[in-house]
Amino acid sequence: MSNFPNQIRASSSLIKRLKQRMTNPAALMQASRSFTTLEGHRPTIVHKRSLDILHDPWFNKGTAFSMTERDRLDIRGLLPPNVMSSEQQIQRFMVDLKRLEVQARDGPSDPNALAKWRILNRLHDRNETMYFKVLIANIEEYAPIVYTPTVGLACQNYSGLFRRPRGMYFSAEDRGEMMSMVYNWPAEQVDMIVVTDGSRILGLGDLGVQGIGIAIGKLDLYVAAAGINPQRVLPVMIDVGTNNEKLLKDPLYLGLQEHRLDGDEYIAVLDEFMEAVFTRWPHVIVQFEDFQSKWAFKLLQRYRNAYRMFNDDVQGTAGVAIAGLLGAVRAQGRPMIDFPKQKIVVAGAGSAGIGVLNAARKTMARMLGNNESAFESAGRQFWVVDAKKISWRLLGSPLLIVVPLRILIMFKGLITEERENIDLEALPFARKVEEASRQGLREGASLAEVVREVKPDVLLGLSAVGGLFSKEVLEALKGSTSTRPAIFAMSNPTKNAECTPEEAFSIVGDNIIFASGSPFKDVDLGNGHIGHCNQGNNMYLFPGIGLGTLLSGSRIISDGMLQAAAECLAAYMTEEEVLKGIIYPLTSRIRDITKEVAAAVVKEAIEEDLAEGYREMDARELRKLSQEEIEEYVKNNMWSPDYPTLVYKKD
Repeated sequence: MSNFPNQIRASSSLIKRLKQRMTNPAALMQASRSFTTLEGHRPTIVHKRSLDILHDPWFNKGTAFSMTERDRLDIRGLLPPNVMSSEQQIQRFMVDLKRLEVQARDGPSDPNALAKWRILNRLHDRNETMYFKVLIANIEEYAPIVYTPTVGLACQNYSGLFRRPRGMYFSAEDRGEMMSMVYNWPAEQVDMIVVTDGSRILGLGDLGVQGIGIAIGKLDLYVAAAGINPQRVLPVMIDVGTNNEKLLKDPLYLGLQEHRLDGDEYIAVLDEFMEAVFTRWPHVIVQFEDFQSKWAFKLLQRYRNAYRMFNDDVQGTAGVAIAGLLGAVRAQGRPMIDFPKQKIVVAGAGSAGIGVLNAARKTMARMLGNNESAFESAGRQFWVVDAKKISWRLLGSPLLIVVPLRILIMFKGLITEERENIDLEALPFARKVEEASRQGLREGASLAEVVREVKPDVLLGLSAVGGLFSKEVLEALKGSTSTRPAIFAMSNPTKNAECTPEEAFSIVGDNIIFASGSPFKDVDLGNGHIGHCNQGNNMYLFPGIGLGTLLSGSRIISDGMLQAAAECLAAYMTEEEVLKGIIYPLTSRIRDITKEVAAAVVKEAIEEDLAEGYREMDARELRKLSQEEIEEYVKNNMWSPDYPTLVYKKD
């Protein structure tokens, strides 16, 4: 195993040059160039050769090995004689991949998208550098393949697709062994972990151990968007069982075939895992992903002040939504400071919905003075409607009819203080009964009723219920008091989107703002007008949050750092773009967006006195950097997929 992560070092004269930067412009330029890990640009020492090097995706270059390297690594004759450039390799790969041209927006219903996932995954298995070179160069096309929506289909079929282990699995049967298990991972340094327990994968429910596919997909975007070194990322599955009856009976299922642990037993497994990974890698960042709502908030509150961690479903989704909501205000031709005046109907009171509500209320309250009165006033701008999806099977009836497994949409409607057994997280957003009555509404009122009576500026969907924004609901939104109402159909994957852009524009009108969680095509409105479909995907924020935290060396990930990330994304679009209804950038700009977001996170960490520095850049030197220097520091610490020169050294 190579000690590659520890070999990359910036110049030892870095600090001296930094101290000269205020008095010597030339030194400033030199110092800026020195803010780098030089990832992949220095010779890498490896402790393997011959077929072993060709079978290692971290170091394999395939036909791109030079003749000198082939001699040095004992692989002359093990490859075809023609030495190819990385560009030629990609061209050959793309010829094969293009034979499966497909519209990825059809997501899980499209088997060709899964075929593309398989081909890309095989490339990932044999040549990691080339895989990320392809992904970065074609991010707009392939992000929907390695991430949502296609990754959902990959997770559903993961037991059948499994060929080569990727990541680590900590199960309920490993209790008491996790501290030693972490040392089975070969990398000496891990910067980023994405962990899931598979209990709520996208909007697809409990997929058990198969949910590791979402952790792998997220980390692919950390590498492609944020330039996290792929040798320093680790996808993790916490297998505490599954309550998916189909998986419990499937002889090919790869996970524990027992019902999920709960209560203190469940917490004990997570506690042991967190202690183990932070013992081996004290500076790692852990992103929690797709935990069911009942645990998402509890685990976040349990760990966030002790470890460098965050929950993307709660905090990342909230940040992206806040950026979009602020963008919608700008699209109305109003300043962002008018955000507290927006009336918002939220469909969905799960972890994502409550996360957005909390973040939006904090944002409004800060704009109103950040006091108790401001929080109360902000809370009155939200109307929350609960809807959830459950699986059911009718085993028998008086007519002796057996019905197959079906999905039932269970509507609970408007949440008021009158509701029994209300979730504690949703309680702050429950409407007072008298307030609802004055609006002509009651406990449990339907979504259409709420929209019709409230006449909101924004209809925000985080329900994971496909088609929830029915024709009746969208017709009701036509009565909005806003000159440009906004519709956010944010649920993933594509089939769970609350509505399509075609439905929204055709029913509500051409002047709306539309955003979704999964990718859709823009809508041709005729007469040369385009209805823009904005993808409000978490990929715009979580890579930058992770990278900014890493480079700042912050001890925790604070609310201020998350808010800075969201406001950076909101401000990224130009005034001309937002007035056209474009509130989120194109995926093709993801690397630049991530750089800006990471810089904003670093700056906020410095201002909150949380930054402790990264490698040679200590906290004192970080505080001296200007905005431009912070951005340069971030840019030069982003890994790029370039083949390093390999040098063999006997272990």
